[in-house]
Amino acid sequence: MKKPVFYHAGCSVCVSAEHDIINLIGADHVEIVHLGNDRTKIEEAERAGVKSVPALVTPNGNVLHINFGASMEDVKK
Repeated sequence: MKKPVFYHAGCSVCVSAEHDIINLIGADHVEIVHLGNDRTKIEEAERAGVKSVPALVTPNGNVLHINFGASMEDVKK
């Protein structure tokens, strides 16, 4: 089964959500993508439907936006 992907930009809201996701799902069961560190993944996140981070993309393609840390436009700056 494909893993869910958690996208974030490293802000305090994102890091807090990352810790919660890892505690809920387990680090081995989710792919973590820090868009501030890996800017090549920004386009991938947008194609998946991510409008703001933090966001979790489920294996079947649903995007779960968690709190509001930053818009994708802010991430691209």
